[in-house]
Amino acid sequence: MIWHMADPTFDPQPRVPEGGTAAGSASAGSPATPADGASSTTRAAGGGPLRPAELTRGLIGMEIACVLALSLGAAAVSSTISFVGALTAPESLAEQTASLIGSQADAERPWLDLSRQLFSLAFVVTPVLLAVYLLHRSRESAATIGFDVRRPGTDLASGAGLAALIGIGGLAVYLVSWQLGLTVTVAPSALNEHWWQLPVLILQAVKNGVLEEVIVVGYLMLRLRQLGWSPVRAAVTGSLLRATYHLYQGVGMFFGNLVMGLVFSWFYHRYGRVMPLVIAHALIDVIAFVGSVYLIGRVDWLPGPA
Repeated sequence: MIWHMADPTFDPQPRVPEGGTAAGSASAGSPATPADGASSTTRAAGGGPLRPAELTRGLIGMEIACVLALSLGAAAVSSTISFVGALTAPESLAEQTASLIGSQADAERPWLDLSRQLFSLAFVVTPVLLAVYLLHRSRESAATIGFDVRRPGTDLASGAGLAALIGIGGLAVYLVSWQLGLTVTVAPSALNEHWWQLPVLILQAVKNGVLEEVIVVGYLMLRLRQLGWSPVRAAVTGSLLRATYHLYQGVGMFFGNLVMGLVFSWFYHRYGRVMPLVIAHALIDVIAFVGSVYLIGRVDWLPGPA
């Protein structure tokens, strides 16, 4: 159950007219908005310093394309290719394994492996920094999408409730779809056993929550609403993207993540905060990653690599 009350101050961004700007993004007396494709900066009256241009439909579309191409849009393309490869392999889907987190060096070189893990974690979240920077350029901020720590108690409670709902449902979908041969065997962790194994898995879980929820829910839904898309259209688009970059796991997990995306999109549209979604996603992945270390191979009901 979600204990987060509705935020009466949340108001989705209004539609950007053709060739116009996002309402509320320009102050009174601002120069006319440049046409689509114009320079991203304008000079203030009187030859003042350069400042960012106002958002237009063309700039919003270019923004979205760049952010997704550098992050989860590219992941969706890669996942689709992997899924085609799995379908055309001689083994059935259930006989194939997808490792989510693997070692990046030999077991005898733990510090090299740890260095590469931390490097990957640090730089894979740069698209989130880009998205937040772009929000600031349009006179918004991370707080606009509720990516802040203003409400730790309600965010934690809401996140925990969503994690329980989605986590239990997702596990059921995985087990049933694996039995039906619609999903590959997922190995959440294939890290070598070192003292830093669990901390890295937890950091990976937090990274997934931040990267996916900030970009696919918060940033993308805000920008699509500014293009005049309806909440339903924006939610379905983001959820299909989420499902597609999980397609490498099989058909069952495609639909499981589609439902997760729709639920998370509804929550964001209802409450205007992405932080509970970050918390929920991180909790789900922490349990999956850490749990796999101790359960796979030790319980009969949980599939594991052969």
